[in-house]
Amino acid sequence: MSTVDRGGAPAEQQAARGVVVDGRLRRVLGTPSLVLFGLAYLVPLTVFTTYGLITQQTSGHLATAYVVTTVVMAFTAVSYALNVRAHPSAGSAYTYVQRAFGGHAGFLTGWVLMLDYLLLPMINYLLIGIYINAQFPAVPAWLVVVVAIALVTVTTVVGITVVDKANLVLVGAQLVFAVVFVALVVAQFAGASQRPGLLEPFVSSDLAWPAVFAGAAVLALSFLGFDAISTLSEEAREPRTSVPRAIVITTALGGVIFVVLSWASQTALPDWQSISDPDSAGLQVMAEAGGQVLANFFLAAYIAGCFASATASQVSVARILFAMGRDGVLPRGVFALLSARFRTPVGATLVVAAVSLLALVIDLATLASVISFGALAAFSLVNLTVIKGYVWDGGRRSPRDLLLYGAVPAIGFVLTLWLWTNLTGETFLVGGLWALVGVAYLAWLTRGFRRPPPQLAVDHTP
Repeated sequence: MSTVDRGGAPAEQQAARGVVVDGRLRRVLGTPSLVLFGLAYLVPLTVFTTYGLITQQTSGHLATAYVVTTVVMAFTAVSYALNVRAHPSAGSAYTYVQRAFGGHAGFLTGWVLMLDYLLLPMINYLLIGIYINAQFPAVPAWLVVVVAIALVTVTTVVGITVVDKANLVLVGAQLVFAVVFVALVVAQFAGASQRPGLLEPFVSSDLAWPAVFAGAAVLALSFLGFDAISTLSEEAREPRTSVPRAIVITTALGGVIFVVLSWASQTALPDWQSISDPDSAGLQVMAEAGGQVLANFFLAAYIAGCFASATASQVSVARILFAMGRDGVLPRGVFALLSARFRTPVGATLVVAAVSLLALVIDLATLASVISFGALAAFSLVNLTVIKGYVWDGGRRSPRDLLLYGAVPAIGFVLTLWLWTNLTGETFLVGGLWALVGVAYLAWLTRGFRRPPPQLAVDHTP
């Protein structure tokens, strides 16, 4: 007798077509691979993507804004690590909120977070097209975008081990450039007869904290890598220990890299008012620090970073969509499909690739204006799930438990919610409309909220 999967077709027929429904992902990743994945998602050189914008917004205090963001994200990273220990699932915040507050809240959390995950690959494809077209004008940007989407999609379908090896090369290129750049700036700083104060990029007479906080809210998206690591919980060996460890390590390393690079950038170009074009201010910094040779090196490393981030972000959103499809919240016949050969969520991956084609018609400013909305909202709720799961439901109320499972996530909740309120009105308009679409879909799915949405039916804990 043939078995029948939850998509309605016999499992043998699904396997013959090269896909299976509701299968298990392949556990092949250790802590080093998870950290590499997180760093690929963070994009160490992302400092230069927003360098001009945030430097002008903060009056030359980009490094201070990164310190603020790092402190805020550290508390939320701990909450993610604690949640992974309890629920090592591919669903990330969607799963954590679902388990703590029910299916309706879980769905809406996954929905708003999905906005950012769907936009992140698009931004990277768009940047790759812009930069390669700028360097080689004869190559149309749209062609570069299509080729980049195809390459990343094939890589992510073939398997997570291929992504792991690609991350090693792409992240390595960025780190080598970062070391060379910082070394050049330090050498120039030490040899200069007149130089700015060592701490001037952090604290100076024109420091305005409201502007720093607004800049820190934008920079929060630099830390989505630790959330992305949690989406690989079903592909990690010993996920209850390796994933939490990788989340904490990635957050700490990312914070250090961002602060050091922002300090070096502002030291190389101390007169922030001389920035001619905020969008390409990174090239101006490179010209000051090392001339055209360094600028060319930067361009190559930056494009490598965009490819790494596009791969990591496409992998992550595919896992979230896969988890929601496996639960029946999204159509199983599409989103719960696994490649029978590679054990990767091929259906969700192809959907993300199709959505990413919007990079051909959308502009970078529009994408950047809304990308923080869902992430900070989801981060706030993830902090609350720790309190609900460990203290309220789990009865963990010793002094140590109240500090770790109560005070730390409570501080994380307040800080992320505070950053969220510093976003622009346009961001809230677009993000709010996306959330309303999710509410409407949930109402249809649950027959006017009269019944709960589909719940996690299978325990995928190792």
